[in-house]
Amino acid sequence: MDRSLNVPNLLALARIVMTPIVMAFVLLSDQIDHAFGIALAIFVPAAVTDFVDGYLARRWKITTILGAFLDSVADKVLVVGSLLVLIEVGRAWSWAAFIIIGREIAVMGLRAVVALEKSTVPPSFWGKSKTTFQFFAIGFALIRSDTEIGPFFFDEWLMLIAVFATVLSGWDYFRRYAGAFDPRDQIEAGSHEE
Repeated sequence: MDRSLNVPNLLALARIVMTPIVMAFVLLSDQIDHAFGIALAIFVPAAVTDFVDGYLARRWKITTILGAFLDSVADKVLVVGSLLVLIEVGRAWSWAAFIIIGREIAVMGLRAVVALEKSTVPPSFWGKSKTTFQFFAIGFALIRSDTEIGPFFFDEWLMLIAVFATVLSGWDYFRRYAGAFDPRDQIEAGSHEE
C-alpha cells in the first residue's frame, strides 16, 4: 500500500478541502439561513482533524515527511482562509490576521534556513498552543454572541489571546534557532561559492 495514502494524510487533505466550504458559508451568510452555524459545523471537525491526524500517525508509526508537510499546510490554510473571510464580514481584526499570517511566513522562512543545515524545527508546546487558541477564537467568531465583555466580544478576547500565543511561539522558535543566522556561516557559505 502507498504510505502516502494513509489515514492521517487523508485527514490533513480533508482539512484543506473543508476550508473553502467554511469560507463559502461565511461569505454567503447574508443569503443562507444559519450559514455561520453551518460554517462552524464544518470548521470544528476540520480543526479536530489537526489533533487526530498527528495522534494517529504517531500511534500507528506512519509518520512521513509528506504527512508533516500536509499537516502544517492544512493548519495554515484553515486558519488563514477562515481569518480572511471573518475580516470580510467584520468578525475579525485585520491587524490580528496580519500578525498571525506574518508569524507563519517568518517561521516557514526559519524552517527553510534550518533545513539548509540539514536539520528540522519540530513543533513546540507554544506552536501547538497558538493553533489551539486560533481555532477557538475562529470558532467562537463564527457563532458570535451579542454580549460584550467590557470593550470586546468573547471571541475577540480569545483572538487577543491567540495573537499573544502566536507572537510568543514565534519568539520561542527564533530564540531556539537563532544560531541558524550566524554571520560566520554566511561568510563561509559565500567563500565556498567563490
